Amino acid sequence: MLDVAVARARILEKLSHCGPETVSLASACGRVLAQPLTARLSNPPVSVSSMDGYAARTEDAKQGATLTVIGEAPAGHPTPLTLKAGQCIRLFTGSQIPAGADTVLIQENIERTGTLATLQAAGRKGQFIRTQGQDFTAGQPLLPAGRVLSARDIGLAAAAGHVWLPVARKPRVGVLATGDELILPGDPAKPDTIVNSGALMVTAYLNSIGAEATMLPIARDNMTSLSSAIAHAAHLDLLITIGGASVGTYDLVRDALKPHGLALDFWRIAMRPGKPLMSGHLGTTPMIGLPGNPVAAMVCSLVFVAPAVQTLMGLPVPTELCTEPAILGADVKENDKRQDFLRCTLSPQPNGQPPLATPFASQDSAQLNILAQSDALLLRAPFAPAQNAGAPCQIIRLP
Repeated sequence: MLDVAVARARILEKLSHCGPETVSLASACGRVLAQPLTARLSNPPVSVSSMDGYAARTEDAKQGATLTVIGEAPAGHPTPLTLKAGQCIRLFTGSQIPAGADTVLIQENIERTGTLATLQAAGRKGQFIRTQGQDFTAGQPLLPAGRVLSARDIGLAAAAGHVWLPVARKPRVGVLATGDELILPGDPAKPDTIVNSGALMVTAYLNSIGAEATMLPIARDNMTSLSSAIAHAAHLDLLITIGGASVGTYDLVRDALKPHGLALDFWRIAMRPGKPLMSGHLGTTPMIGLPGNPVAAMVCSLVFVAPAVQTLMGLPVPTELCTEPAILGADVKENDKRQDFLRCTLSPQPNGQPPLATPFASQDSAQLNILAQSDALLLRAPFAPAQNAGAPCQIIRLP
């Protein structure tokens, strides 16, 4: 059986970027920026007032001075007037600073009588003025390639003059579940059938991390059905199969894929749950075969499929699993030759201590209720000795 870290590295080293596409700014949130973003405009494009008040010259802005109001310039309606000695112009937040002005006197400090404005406080040069390009200037680099665009980034790109953004294309992923026993939610149930929860769960998870995942029609446990299902893989960037990769009489996925160009890289991982994991290529399409038990399929999706999707999107993926420290909340037994991923709950601890990770007593790989109640996966290395509650440990938080 292959070590988890080795298997993860071998899957990722054979993947390449899907390439860029251009999308509208309104559709870009959550996407991966494919090229560095540079400002097309300066922000603000001209110097503007940050407050409601009056534009004036600093040399005239003395406490007790009375200035003549010669006009006003609402935001979006700049004035052609140029200030001269003893004059001021009424402004509003966002108004362009008139020529000749170098300070803004807030309206709270002005006593206005007709066209006369008496200053209750002196003004300072540059006060309440947002200078042209104060935020950024045209041509300035703003965002690096590889950044997952947030709503804040969309606002920045809009202010910088962008309408379209180059982003990494969403990887097209097909999720193919196999088994005569599988039915869809709402189908008539028989005593020997089970809902295809694993494929629905994995598809939902892949879409949540940026893939364009589609659940393919269920392939039945015969070579004809499996071969027919493979026709849906031609346009994919990644094929995920669920079930049919173990050693049973009806575990036919490998044999069914061989005539279609399957190049198997490895099969079986030293992990629990998830031992019967398969990886290879179907022609030019990378494929990962997940175990049939839904919990094992989800755990393997976190460990292997998610980094594969991120690699296809051009995101940097660390070679090691992203873990964080925790404290054991219960005793655990010594481990065998497989690395364990135990479902556990997390409880916060005082004084900034790591959380308390308490594994469930039952770790059966078909128990979805326990998976839904879990906060994280508790990692146990191969051949790890027994440990008591209170010992340090490592966890992976569940999404």
